[in-house]
Amino acid sequence: MIMPYTIVFSRTNAKGVSGADAKTALEALTTIDNLQKSGEEIKYITSPQEREIGVEMLRVLAREEEEELQAGA
Repeated sequence: MIMPYTIVFSRTNAKGVSGADAKTALEALTTIDNLQKSGEEIKYITSPQEREIGVEMLRVLAREEEEELQAGA
């Protein structure tokens, strides 16, 4: 099942946190990769169904999305 995600992160040398939205787990992983390459610290990831999750759980959900997409093709 494809669902939206919010990635909450902190910017280097900045107070507070920011958020980035992604429509799928695969998109969320790409966003996280780009944020980490920019030196941002990932605080947590949320989704309406799973609530707060970690990067490893997001990877599992992304694999499930890929399997669903391949099965539907």
